[in-house]
Amino acid sequence: MCMLFANMQAQQTKLLLAKQPVALSKSPLYGRLTEQVNGQTTYKEPFKYLDSINIFAITYLSDGLKINGLLVEPKKQGSYPAVIYNRGGNRDFGALKSIHGALQLGKVAKEGYVVIASQYRGNGGSEGQEEFGGKDVNDVTILPDVLKEVEKADTNRIGMYGWSRGGMMTYIALTKTDKIKAAIVGGAVADNFSSIKDRPRMETGVLAQLVPNYAEQKQEALEKRSALKWADKFPKNVPILMLHGNADWRVKASQSLALALEFEKYRVPYKLVIFEGGDHGISEHRKKADAQVIEWLDTYVRKTSTLPNMKYHGR
Repeated sequence: MCMLFANMQAQQTKLLLAKQPVALSKSPLYGRLTEQVNGQTTYKEPFKYLDSINIFAITYLSDGLKINGLLVEPKKQGSYPAVIYNRGGNRDFGALKSIHGALQLGKVAKEGYVVIASQYRGNGGSEGQEEFGGKDVNDVTILPDVLKEVEKADTNRIGMYGWSRGGMMTYIALTKTDKIKAAIVGGAVADNFSSIKDRPRMETGVLAQLVPNYAEQKQEALEKRSALKWADKFPKNVPILMLHGNADWRVKASQSLALALEFEKYRVPYKLVIFEGGDHGISEHRKKADAQVIEWLDTYVRKTSTLPNMKYHGR
């Protein structure tokens, strides 16, 4: 009887429900990644690393909901630091595809990381309802526990990496979990008040449609999703790398600049890199941006290096 109860309890606490290999050959972009050499299909030189990683579609539990996502890990056996990647967009816009596993997540995984990413509730076949920075943040903060069920993941070394809306999710998550060693955001939403001023459609087409009771609780909802309003809540032991292009029309670089000044005030460890003429994805400087990401992860997640001295010092 005791053994039966223990088995039932173990089943109830299992979070990673499914892990299925992804076949890149079925992606409509597969042809752009490959070429024919002596009658054999092989990856083009920039994508040779795809032979060294595995990509999986996963389903896990969050608040009792079945949430879909991706998991990318090195093929070689070993224990690797992990990265939680927070996607941008909303609903189908920005939803994770196999090509995201190959490129965005794969570029990190090939450097020796286990990378996990959520579609968020209500998206990509996941159960529940998206809230654009509401309860769906739980789909991110549960991932350190999901990673405990991934054999190759070292859950003592976890970083977080988010772009655009994913940057907003990262900011919120950092105030709700102590499992993250370092964070990286790109083109991150830090002030939704500015977002809807610059892009009114963000309010009518996204926030008003996804945030529960938005019309009645607009001020509270926007503040909850705007890190600029609660920079004092950030942990002082999680260094944050902020990347932004100053030609980004979707999320203006002024949002990161303003938040950096708040970090400065509250002595939150950060590094801000503004790329001249960079768009929302910093596509004009992508190699440099990617290099900054890996360097930050290697320094503060892989090696768990000493944090920057944020006390005023020197001669």
